[in-house]
Amino acid sequence: MATLGRVTATSLRDLGSSLRRLAGSGVGVVRVLERHGFGTVESGQMLVGTAAGERAGELYRGALDDSAAPLAAASAAAPQTRDAHVAEAAALDAGLACAGGATLLGHPLPAGHAEALGAALESGVPAALVSTADGATALVLTGPALETVTGELGSPTLDEAAAAAARTLLRRGATVTEQIPTEAGDLLLDLWVPVPTVLIVGAGAIGDALTAQAALLGWDARSESGLDATVAAVTAFSDADVLVLLDHDPAFDAALLAGLAHGRGFLGALGSRRTQAARRERLLGAGVTEEELAQVHGPVGLDIGARTPAETAVSIVAQVVAQRSGRAGAALAAAPGRIGA
Repeated sequence: MATLGRVTATSLRDLGSSLRRLAGSGVGVVRVLERHGFGTVESGQMLVGTAAGERAGELYRGALDDSAAPLAAASAAAPQTRDAHVAEAAALDAGLACAGGATLLGHPLPAGHAEALGAALESGVPAALVSTADGATALVLTGPALETVTGELGSPTLDEAAAAAARTLLRRGATVTEQIPTEAGDLLLDLWVPVPTVLIVGAGAIGDALTAQAALLGWDARSESGLDATVAAVTAFSDADVLVLLDHDPAFDAALLAGLAHGRGFLGALGSRRTQAARRERLLGAGVTEEELAQVHGPVGLDIGARTPAETAVSIVAQVVAQRSGRAGAALAAAPGRIGA
């Protein structure tokens, strides 16, 4: 759910820096507990503030900040919720699709929690903030596999449920906000992952279109033509990163092998059916299993009838978004559940 492009790498770094700066002053954080309307919006929205009125971050392009800012100041001392509504005109002025309402949860974030979360956001490391739905307790998970835990939710069972849910969602490679039901009550989970980098191997119009499409989504993009640099980049992938192999040279099978061995990121390769079949035989001959081969998306992209380089780029990023969200890429009208979820 990254269509508004506001939760960028820069904004997350700035938010992390502010959290660290304010950590010793008594921080309240405001998050979206529930919402209706607004259209498709960014996950991972958070506003932080102190009782003295200092604040950082924003909610839904600032449309909810009139309610969120005083809530952040008040919740530095104790958790509370507040309902907020944004009228159509104000929503459109903020760049949202339509009017909407939200239940905002404000709760204190202890200094150690704020420092840990702020450091992770500032340095581009995956991070999660999990609290009980009433904001009474919270924990922070940070690190490439969310292996570092700060705080607790009141019981080992809740801590384990929170960590398991966050680490499962991390495999999608996307920033998310979700309520997690447990037998002991609902948890509110915000997970932030690094903004994807699309590694484009090979030159041409499709590569140029992919670079432009990545920029539109707020993703980073880089191009490589050398084998050693490509393998090194894929070996360093996070779960969020993307390889699009345009070059059909068999030598670049090494990049796919490195990606499969590393086990992180989205691996995609262009090429005709014949090219894909030849690549498949080479990878099988190199010891890749059928299960591992299923992790290589080739030919990469969703079947949307793309003909031009720009349309091909759309089909590729659409598959990446679908994969990260655990969706099949079917027509929205046929999908069950809430639109924009």
